[in-house]
Amino acid sequence: MIKKVQNDMEAALFNYIWMTVWREKNFEFEFSTDYLSRYLAITPLGEAAGTAEFKPYSLEEGRLEQIAPFSLHPWVAMNPSKVAEIDKIAFLKEHRGPYLAELLTLIVGFCQANGYHYLVSLLEPVFFRALRITFKVPMDKVGTSKYYKGDTVIPVVFNMKAMYENPEAFDWLRLAELEDVELTLRPENVLIR
Repeated sequence: MIKKVQNDMEAALFNYIWMTVWREKNFEFEFSTDYLSRYLAITPLGEAAGTAEFKPYSLEEGRLEQIAPFSLHPWVAMNPSKVAEIDKIAFLKEHRGPYLAELLTLIVGFCQANGYHYLVSLLEPVFFRALRITFKVPMDKVGTSKYYKGDTVIPVVFNMKAMYENPEAFDWLRLAELEDVELTLRPENVLIR
């Protein structure tokens, strides 16, 4: 099950999960003050298992541009207002694997509901490989791998529109299961697209 973070207790669970995973992997913490939405993956027993955070993409903000030339990628350059960042995709060790398809479905559904065509992100090489080989997620590398905040990362742009316009091409994608999940941004969070 997917749950939007909407209160202090859920925010504490969200932070506990990603910080536990970052600590385990010796990553440096990076707190977000500007985000669009945060979500938790919840087990059938009601345990919080994983996280995902959507953030606005900004050419001016610069953090990502310092790592890789995202703004020069054709998908991003075509219309930067259709681009967001996905961050803090994390699962507690005991929950890795079973809930990834559910979280990926959320990511596709969020983009569809909010008019995002592309997502930018920094991925661990193992996670990049899983998304490319197992899930066949359409994505492009942007530049070369870099060392960033404790690990090697691969800068990528995901083609989300290709997934939500062709869901039948992805056997793991079950957008109908998001029926009860709040996906749209509140008006004060909406960027002009």
